[in-house]
Amino acid sequence: MDAPHNVAPPPRRKLHILHLLPNLVSILGLCSGLTAIRFAVDGRYATAIALIGLAAALDALDGRLARMLKSESAIGAELDSLGDFVNFGVTPALVLFFWGLDGEASLGWIAALIYAVCCMLRLARFNVGNKVAAGQEPAERTTFIGVPSPAGAMLVLAPMYLSFCWQGGLKVPGPAIALWMVAMGALMISRIRTPSLKRVTVYAENAKYILVGGAAVVAALLTYPWVTLLGLVGAYLVAILLVWRRGGGAGQS
Repeated sequence: MDAPHNVAPPPRRKLHILHLLPNLVSILGLCSGLTAIRFAVDGRYATAIALIGLAAALDALDGRLARMLKSESAIGAELDSLGDFVNFGVTPALVLFFWGLDGEASLGWIAALIYAVCCMLRLARFNVGNKVAAGQEPAERTTFIGVPSPAGAMLVLAPMYLSFCWQGGLKVPGPAIALWMVAMGALMISRIRTPSLKRVTVYAENAKYILVGGAAVVAALLTYPWVTLLGLVGAYLVAILLVWRRGGGAGQS
């Protein structure tokens, strides 16, 4: 039987233009990550790393914008997750491969694949963990389970930071880079509790010290980027160890 012809179309829904801003930020982050691959192909690795950092900053911004504008949506969550996989899974793997694993084509490509797959699995687990029943405590509210993908990207690029710290570049062996990539992928899909800033609070009178410290880190990144990034990697790994020891090991959720 043919459908009736007098069925009214569903009403059109209007959106305020500002509600599109979080999705636009997610798309800009994706463009930044993809452009990093282009610069890596051209051998401009410092620019590629800076663009991955920009993608991480935009990733931290889009969710907060969505909550602030009360424009959270299912499509926004999917855009954020897909962008994270490209920016922090595919892009760092390719940048590292072009930089230090081209001479180890087979071994290097296997390591790149393992890292990217681990990032995909990490994001899938996070997305499933966020879809909890009403009234339940989300699994990753106070700490993360495994290293989150933006932090994983920061960690996996550490061999490049180390090399760029030296005048003329320090040669890092390809097998060591491949092993590091696999280890960072394993950290992302592990059950180890890792630090989260979501519920970190400070006393109001100490806020000025946090702001000064943040300004100092930014100044150090602009002046001594590779040494600072290497120091941040070391500090983050120490923080993981402290959280792991305090929590008694792996997460159970």
